[in-house]
Amino acid sequence: MIIALPETTTAKISAALLRARRNAGSPTMGMVLTLLVVCEEKEYESALQAAMESGREHPARILLIVTATGRTASLDAELRIGEGTPGEVVVLRMRGPLASHPASVVRPLLLPDSPVVIWWPGKAPAQGVNDELASLSVRRVTDAAAAKRPLAELRARARDYQPGDTDLSWTRLTRWRALLAAALDQYPAKILGATVEAERNSPSADLLAAWLQSCLKVKVTRKITAGPGMTAVRMATAAGDIAITRSDGLLASYTVPGQPERLVALKRRDTTDLITEELRRMDDDDVYAHALLALQRYQDGASPARTAAARPSAKKAASTRAVATETLPGRSATKAATKTATKNTPAAKKTPAAKAAPAKKSTPARKSVPATKAPARKRAATKTAGTGGD
Repeated sequence: MIIALPETTTAKISAALLRARRNAGSPTMGMVLTLLVVCEEKEYESALQAAMESGREHPARILLIVTATGRTASLDAELRIGEGTPGEVVVLRMRGPLASHPASVVRPLLLPDSPVVIWWPGKAPAQGVNDELASLSVRRVTDAAAAKRPLAELRARARDYQPGDTDLSWTRLTRWRALLAAALDQYPAKILGATVEAERNSPSADLLAAWLQSCLKVKVTRKITAGPGMTAVRMATAAGDIAITRSDGLLASYTVPGQPERLVALKRRDTTDLITEELRRMDDDDVYAHALLALQRYQDGASPARTAAARPSAKKAASTRAVATETLPGRSATKAATKTATKNTPAAKKTPAAKAAPAKKSTPARKSVPATKAPARKRAATKTAGTGGD
């Protein structure tokens, strides 16, 4: 059953929900959470379908918020209750100034005494901490793959991370991480290096590479392939590679040294499966937080094995530059002070040694630190410090 409420208010929406439940003969629906879906009109259909499908496993009140620009504030609602609809679905279309303050409309429609999860299928707010709707939720789900610059989006998520945040780029790695952990359990060898192969704009691949580099303490190389999605992960050992390769997005080849090759189902999952998985937990994802922190180090070009060695080199280069910069002006000032003292002191004029000393030492003082050597040391130190990056 679909009920349209044009030009409505929050009180009218609540009353319509109550009447619809009574007419259906189900005053209580057994809903376990409130799912807020914030999207634009172009994302409406796919977001609604994914939210309703996930509701079959997690009965919820789904509030789908579609915002649009305009001069006049207006609120249109659409209620979906009954057969084929798990829980309750309320589509809220906000326009004008009302779209800038959606929390005032959404707050009275939240289920009491139940968790709230918010999901942005497309563009997420730049600072989720200050977002009105985000402050109402215990879990916040974004998708960096939907952004124009996925890696920049992940870096923004890392800067503004709060407990309860997660991203579907990390959810896409669940099965990959399970296979890699199982491979290391079966073959607990020392990992010498690793390689992650995927499409160019794959935030999941960069997140996995950073996480592996942080956990294994080895150099992880990111290679670009034609896809689809992530195509291979290889971990090098002394006896051979532990490899998971998937070239078609459906079936993966699982290889461990000394064992026959096996085929594993590793199909690329759609958004419905991803959001359904995220709704299974309401606690903080600490492993995702660790992966975000590792991604910052990985993109900054700091290898775990070389970070400690690179910092002293950079510090030494900075001190070398400071010494090279301060030596010449310091000696020029000393020379000027010596000349002033020699000119103003009568005893200095009568002493031949006082007159000869500045003349003999002035030339070596200028040549003691050649101007060409300091920049050479600077370039060498900078080059050494930058080799730890990827």
